[in-house]
Amino acid sequence: MPKPSVLIVGAGPGDPLLISVLGLRYLKMADVVVHDHLVHQRLLNMARNDAEIIDAGAAALQESLEQDAISFLLADKAREGKLVVRLKWGDPYVFDSGAKEAMFLHEQGIPFEVVPGIPAAVGVPCYSGVPVTYPEAGDALVLVRGHEDETGKAPNVDWKKLADLTHTIVCYAGANQLPHIIESLLTNGRAPTDRAAAVYNGTMPSQRTIEGTLKELDQAIQHSGEVGAAVLIVGSTVNLRPYLRWFDTRPLFGKRIIVTRAREQAGDLVDRLADLGAEPIEAASIQIVPADDSRPLDEACTRLKEFDWIVFTSANGVEAFIQHLVTDSRDIRDLKGVRLCAVGTATADRLIKRGLTVDVIPEEHRAEAITGALQVKTKLTGARILLPRADIARDVLPRQLRSAGATVEDVIAYRTLCTMPELPGDPDIYQLLLQEQIDAIIFTSASTVKNFVQYLGAESAADLLRTVPVASIGPVTAEAAQQFGIQTSIIPTKYTIPALVDALVEHFTQTGS
Repeated sequence: MPKPSVLIVGAGPGDPLLISVLGLRYLKMADVVVHDHLVHQRLLNMARNDAEIIDAGAAALQESLEQDAISFLLADKAREGKLVVRLKWGDPYVFDSGAKEAMFLHEQGIPFEVVPGIPAAVGVPCYSGVPVTYPEAGDALVLVRGHEDETGKAPNVDWKKLADLTHTIVCYAGANQLPHIIESLLTNGRAPTDRAAAVYNGTMPSQRTIEGTLKELDQAIQHSGEVGAAVLIVGSTVNLRPYLRWFDTRPLFGKRIIVTRAREQAGDLVDRLADLGAEPIEAASIQIVPADDSRPLDEACTRLKEFDWIVFTSANGVEAFIQHLVTDSRDIRDLKGVRLCAVGTATADRLIKRGLTVDVIPEEHRAEAITGALQVKTKLTGARILLPRADIARDVLPRQLRSAGATVEDVIAYRTLCTMPELPGDPDIYQLLLQEQIDAIIFTSASTVKNFVQYLGAESAADLLRTVPVASIGPVTAEAAQQFGIQTSIIPTKYTIPALVDALVEHFTQTGS
């Protein structure tokens, strides 16, 4: 059987982590990704950096001509020898055009595969705390096709027979269509006291659930102000929601939090926030790039035996150093006899993963604590110390070490660019702050503060963040913010990412906001 040229992959109903393992594997392999408009940007970011990303647009769901154009696009890209992933919102074969696209590819003689996804009609109720089936709630589940567009017409089904059923009914439909669907059920005999729920933005941190009797829901959704599509659930299983809710009860649920850390480092922080229900908004204010002149670091790596200690002040420093160390026939064994100091557990973990033993980790995760920690371990007088750091690192540490009698070789291992690169799909941070749609902002270093302020302008940054809770990872970062008139309201007792996230949770728990 020929290898597939087009992979039709279900992305699930919103949450980017709901894609299947196989679907994610194919996404990372793709040369071209043609995606539905509703597919989350965080999922698209998992594609290869050099992959061509094409937004098929929501309009393709309404116009057959545009749908045909998408099918031709898939075929054309495949004929160019590209591996194409057609990323479909929800499941490709559940009230979607996936089967039509697959049939077109079959007729064109283009090999394809289909990877199922979680349908909105199943995933969204689950995230709202409503099971679509239950042992005592009937033996059938009815899925009704709705539309996302502005039409006010109910789907063309036999509403009398549908209303007579006592089983669960699930329908994904637009805001203008939902009242007509409910009206069709009520006028055709469905009991107005039956329980029902409408779930907007399902599986996302902005998820909102409106519930009540079918008659109450009819009134509630018309006065809710919601304009997007929703999943409507009608049936007795809605009664289980108070007991089975889990997604919208998480401690940071719905909080929109700006993360200014470099994209290369932000993954762990973003995942921790998302796991607690927040909506992380990535606004990388720094970019980590190689040093302009790597010769000093390379030269230092050739004479490691001359050093007693190597002090790493960041995980970036570790990665840059190791990358230079293992070139030109050198390897990790050249570090034999050299003791290692790491500022913070994250930096230490990078060394440990390389099979290296960390001799000193200061209790306080900041540069100022290193000298004292080293003095407990050894005499610094005459000690030879290599310090691979960023180009913008403060001179506090080398100055303290030299004052204690050490000989310090301070080399640039990497650069921190003062830019906020804007990628396709990035949010408009200024507008979000201006419209007061941000619940908190996180700074993980002084450089993230400096660059974020540079991006917005000093006066604008101070004004826009005046009412926004600011979380700084440590006192050095908080001091940098203060210099620009930005007051830090959240700071952890330990200067680590896990502790910072815990401090955010504690803040919102105490404020009740």
